[in-house]
Amino acid sequence: METFDLDVLRSFVFGIELGSFAKAADRLGRSTSAVSAQLKRLEDQAVLPILRKSGRGLLLTPTGEILFSYAKRLLELNDEATEAVSGAALKGCVRIGLQEDFGEQLLTETLGSFARAHPRVQIETTVARSAQLLEFVSGGHLDLALAWDAGNRTPHSRVVANLPMCWIGRADSDVHANNEPQPLVAFDTPCLMRGAAIKALDKARIPWRVAFTSSSLSGIWAAVSAGLGITVRTSVGLPKQLSVLDGLPSLPRIGLVLHRADSHPAPHVKQLETILLERLENLLSAG
Repeated sequence: METFDLDVLRSFVFGIELGSFAKAADRLGRSTSAVSAQLKRLEDQAVLPILRKSGRGLLLTPTGEILFSYAKRLLELNDEATEAVSGAALKGCVRIGLQEDFGEQLLTETLGSFARAHPRVQIETTVARSAQLLEFVSGGHLDLALAWDAGNRTPHSRVVANLPMCWIGRADSDVHANNEPQPLVAFDTPCLMRGAAIKALDKARIPWRVAFTSSSLSGIWAAVSAGLGITVRTSVGLPKQLSVLDGLPSLPRIGLVLHRADSHPAPHVKQLETILLERLENLLSAG
């Protein structure tokens, strides 16, 4: 039975993801000829061809697609094991805050991955709205916070994503029902997305009314699911029973900002930040 070399698999995966094995060689600090030799060895082990020519580039064969899928899983396990071994000695406590939009999927995946890699680090989490998260970071009660960009920045913050705001409602929502005021479901004020919804409707001269307010996102989703009105959010964490709606005024994009309490955080805080951003990238690319 063949045993695949992880270094060879990493060159293979990087080459496919970067769209160029020359770029993969540069990223890995190897010569192009060395990567080519690795690919030849990998193809010999696979027995069947794993790449085919397409114009000036290369594409995966069916065998290559299978190998690519397994290679990514093997490398993820290897990297996770490396993190776990190197991070096993880390101790301490890290405090992280997120918007409710990211509380279910992103937070679950981030904490699970971090806990496996750093079992001796205690994690404290806070799910809250943007203004409160910034207060907690500024007051020294959070090490990291992921919050919508309201224009207020902490000293050590950076934009990590810029997402389109969307009109959201039930798939059967009639957004032009008899010219009646558009029923809105929104957070209590102040709320960036509530403000964006009202501004867009006013600009388009569409009448509106606030049909339901809530202090929690779960309350917003419940009201929209019940047909009480439509709301504005991003598509992140969108419940399956709801849809992005067309036929309404365009909305702006909204920034997502990562706030850090310190410019040079402790190693365990930096590790959590790295995992958080990796999981965020995966979540947004999947959406």
